[in-house]
Amino acid sequence: MRLATLNVNSVRKRAPHVRRFLDASKPDLLFLQELKCKTEEFPAEAFAGSGYEFHAVGQHGGRNGVAVLSRLPFKVVAEDLHGEPEDTHARYIEVESAGCRIAGIYLPNGNSGGDEGYAYKLRWMERLRALAAERLDDGIPFAILGDFNVCPTELDLAPRALPPTDALVRPESRSAFRALLHLGLTDAVRALHPAERLYTYWDYGAAFEANRGLRIDHALLSPELAERLESAEIDYALRAQEQPSDHTAVTINLR
Repeated sequence: MRLATLNVNSVRKRAPHVRRFLDASKPDLLFLQELKCKTEEFPAEAFAGSGYEFHAVGQHGGRNGVAVLSRLPFKVVAEDLHGEPEDTHARYIEVESAGCRIAGIYLPNGNSGGDEGYAYKLRWMERLRALAAERLDDGIPFAILGDFNVCPTELDLAPRALPPTDALVRPESRSAFRALLHLGLTDAVRALHPAERLYTYWDYGAAFEANRGLRIDHALLSPELAERLESAEIDYALRAQEQPSDHTAVTINLR
């Protein structure tokens, strides 16, 4: 099984990029983040004839939004992350496919909204940890893919790319990420590339050419799926296309 994740930074603008990625990489399931559209505005016509079915969870106001495109049969089992009923952000989708539960997430950045914005990020991460613990206890193969907005270690960002006060690298954010790993989840990219500086996001401007990047898009696997892990790829060519997203795709292959 081939799983992928991509923060598109506006799916209506990047639909051609996504279609080219699907045609070239052929993931079985692709999770998208930061759609920046309402559910009904998802550009379905861009994927007609691709062999992929989709399910989008958009948000009014042109913010956030997540989706899945799949060439395997799938069932949507959740469109939000439980634990905070007043949270109306479109940041979570979970599906059943090929005997697995797979979640696609767009974790809050935490740098906007002051103290409350950062507190929301940490609450969201704790809610995700609680859900992951439930899924692991169920014994069903489980994966979380998406934009986590966390650089887990100093190896996951270019030197001096961010100040230590940035929400992506603050100790509390990294601790919350480690709490997911402590449950028994495996960081697929880091498992296969333990000492490499690999990035999935580069700001616009000269950052990509200078390789001043961040690794904030991750794929976490339950023990059953981690045992099947064969490869983890970062698609640098996708980020090098004209008018790209500031993120690129991460793809993992499971035997």
